[in-house]
Amino acid sequence: MSEARYTIAVLGGTGNQGYGLALRWGAAGHKVMIGSRDASRATDAASEINNPNVSGVANEEAAAGADIVVLTVPFGAQEPTLKSVHEHVQNKILVDVSVPLVPPKVMRVQLPEEGSAAQRAQALVGKNVRVVSAFQNVSAEHLRDPNHTIECDVLVSGDDKDAREVVVKLAEDAGMKAWHVGGLNNAAAAEALTSLLIFINKRYKIPGAGIRITGTPDGG
Repeated sequence: MSEARYTIAVLGGTGNQGYGLALRWGAAGHKVMIGSRDASRATDAASEINNPNVSGVANEEAAAGADIVVLTVPFGAQEPTLKSVHEHVQNKILVDVSVPLVPPKVMRVQLPEEGSAAQRAQALVGKNVRVVSAFQNVSAEHLRDPNHTIECDVLVSGDDKDAREVVVKLAEDAGMKAWHVGGLNNAAAAEALTSLLIFINKRYKIPGAGIRITGTPDGG
């Protein structure tokens, strides 16, 4: 577990993915603010987690008070959410967990014009924000269970190496193995993998398929 402790805003933290990350980071000792368009929903989610490190507020307040902002909203809400917190994310790390799924064909890869959701996020918030892409391929249900050992590795891409390293450590704090996979343009690969994993889950009836990097020096 890393020694650094951060104040983390999880925007969309009332959803399964954000809730699970907030729960795990709170348990690791980070201060976590669950953000939502509806502050009362955020408060309810924080109360359910029942950890003094975790609180619930509106998205804008969460982003303003955080060192690191994590965006876990559905792709359709990515743009309006980032516009609402634009001034509050400047000069910070923004972790984009968005996946460009287009219902009802969520098992088909459909990347946006920008190349990936993460690149779209970078265009929306501007160059002063260090955008990092991560956590797209981890089962939300597995994240929500603090007793579940996460077997899925996390792919971390971003143009700022130091920002990527912070997110790698955050993944480890949440009980996952993470890997640097290069610049933000490589986020397209991780995002596209999500549609493949959804297909695999359905075809083989797997509750939360993930990926694992093989051939590592420690055999992991």
